[in-house]
Amino acid sequence: MSGLRDKLTSLVGEKTAKALASALDIHTVGDLLRHYPRRYAARGELTDIAGLEIGEHATVMARIEHVSKRRMRARPGSILEMTITDGYRRLSCAFFNQAWRERELRPGRTGLFAGKVTAFRNNLQLANPEYELIDDDDMSSVDSFLAEIIPVYPAAQGMPSWSIGRAVQQVLGTFEPEDDPLPDWLRVRYDLDHLHPALRNIHRPENWDVLESARTRLKWDEAMAIQLIFAQRRYSAVSRTAPACPPKAGGLAETFEMRLPFELTEGQREVGAKIATDIAGEHPMNRLLQGEVGSGKTIVALRAMLQVVDAGRQAAMLAPTEVLAAQHARSLRELLGDLAMAGELGGADNATRVTLLTGSMSAKERKQALLDIASGAAGIVVGTHALIQDTVSFADLGFVVVDEQHRFGVEQRDALRSRGADFTSPHVLVMTATPIPRTVAMTVYGDLEISALRELPAGRSPISTTVVPAAEKPAWLDRAWQRVAEEVRKGHQAYVVCPRIGDEPPSDKTDKRPALAVLDLAPELAEGPLKGLRVGVLHGRLPSDEKDAVMRAFAAGDLDVLVATTVIEVGVNVPNATVMMIMDADRFGVSQLHQLRGRVGRGSVPGLCLLITEALDGTATRERLAAVESTLDGFELSRLDLELRREGDILGAAQSGKRSGLKLLSLLRDEDVIAEARECAQRIVAEDPALGNHLGLAHLVADVVDADRAEYLEKT
Repeated sequence: MSGLRDKLTSLVGEKTAKALASALDIHTVGDLLRHYPRRYAARGELTDIAGLEIGEHATVMARIEHVSKRRMRARPGSILEMTITDGYRRLSCAFFNQAWRERELRPGRTGLFAGKVTAFRNNLQLANPEYELIDDDDMSSVDSFLAEIIPVYPAAQGMPSWSIGRAVQQVLGTFEPEDDPLPDWLRVRYDLDHLHPALRNIHRPENWDVLESARTRLKWDEAMAIQLIFAQRRYSAVSRTAPACPPKAGGLAETFEMRLPFELTEGQREVGAKIATDIAGEHPMNRLLQGEVGSGKTIVALRAMLQVVDAGRQAAMLAPTEVLAAQHARSLRELLGDLAMAGELGGADNATRVTLLTGSMSAKERKQALLDIASGAAGIVVGTHALIQDTVSFADLGFVVVDEQHRFGVEQRDALRSRGADFTSPHVLVMTATPIPRTVAMTVYGDLEISALRELPAGRSPISTTVVPAAEKPAWLDRAWQRVAEEVRKGHQAYVVCPRIGDEPPSDKTDKRPALAVLDLAPELAEGPLKGLRVGVLHGRLPSDEKDAVMRAFAAGDLDVLVATTVIEVGVNVPNATVMMIMDADRFGVSQLHQLRGRVGRGSVPGLCLLITEALDGTATRERLAAVESTLDGFELSRLDLELRREGDILGAAQSGKRSGLKLLSLLRDEDVIAEARECAQRIVAEDPALGNHLGLAHLVADVVDADRAEYLEKT
């Protein structure tokens, strides 16, 4: 008999075990049994072809519609061409030098067809697909097809769905029930299946009701594993001591607010009051502030930073790029005026100093910045990840602001949390302009209190977005470049964004052309469609002074077009820029596209965003771009982004560098499960913080999330 932690070799054979390990990173019984079917097909029903993605390994149940054979022109041999259909869309398949397959691949037959989705003559195709034909009249069919409900597994080249199904069948035959990791009281309270039947029924359901019951139970495993992690993080945070930073009458914060040339919004005042109360306390604030571009997050953060400086401590602001760090430092100095000129001629009596620290500063600049930080002369420190290096010593760090949290990992944030004086943990405010659905906030940012600024950006002009299908309609691309030139002739400016810089080593992947690069495209544009315009280049590997000079030149109107990577994604503010072309837009995520187009329409003239893509119509990629085209609502797009990412990577590398085990739990549709698991996890951790009396739950965290993340908890 076998348990969840047993190796697979003795159960499925060495060859299959090696294939599962190399193709899908599956090594143990638990890995295999938690490799749940992606979907299920009812016998006799076909599955959708719409939404397939070029480059993915797909499995579809379809009917053979047409088969033909022809000679290859370029070299000896033949091609067997086949068209399969789901009744609505067609998909072509090609077999090279395998004419013998014509005997079994007959029109009218149904089967599972698996392979890598490619494009041929602007149509989707499976080249040399693996397949398993289903003959309803032949009861000797493979075991995995004897049931009325057929599981279709996430597969890979060389390990198709039906091979995974056979391995699962072998393992289920020897699998022995273990103690259930979920406490009895929890399973009774929510009427949940025991783990053993749930695992069996997710793979071999007798009917749809049994399947749904198994899915519900296994969703709870995932929800509890994640919520236990964050319950432990919250418990750990509350157990720490923070430097109290109470407001000071007549201090910097009060002086700054009296000078503001505009009224704070109701949302800014409300969130600001919560933060002011939090940072006055002796337990660390851990708060997420979300709001659309221009909603005033920086002012909220600055008011809090000044309250901390008034208390005699320091505030740090962490930005994802040097361009943004430099821009934040400039913006803070401009907002503060003489209040940021401590030690300078004309500085206010109670002034502080804003110091910038980045990795590419000269040795002299860096030495002075480090001295200002260590001595406490710098009340506000702005920088990139260079701020969390051990060589940076703060005099008394009381408050950390992390801008654009989605660009940082949890461990980077925690590195700053540990930088307080006298073993204290600074208060932490993380900010994002990417709206986050409530369930994502409860899950991904489960250790943080959530605040939102929902007012629309003041004074923003409308932005229109258009998808330009360059492969299907090249004339549209020509027209797009003409639109850029027209905007420049009107006295405006443009961004052209590329996914790559262009000096990277070549990729091993040969099935897809490399993404367009700044260093390749900029000279082509300057000599081609944008000839005569002043074209500049900006990317993350330029020296710091060059980046700063380029941004200043663009902001001053000395450049017409800026060809850049996503370094301009956040924080860059040039009101005269009215058009943005995003090249290979399909290489960017929904939220990233939304952020990028927020760089235009910042003045009195409407903005235009053109999404250039070679993705084919009918693919999931084009659906994604069409959604960005259709709305400017960031919260709506954030939900869509979550749906399209299939949610499995929501706790992935962006958060800790490790892939998550979320396979069934939907952060959009399972809000009740997540909220209930959060409540149960808090109750359990309050009584047993280290889970020493709940070893099953401790193992569940390791099984569902992964061993590295469980170890990572020790550091938080």
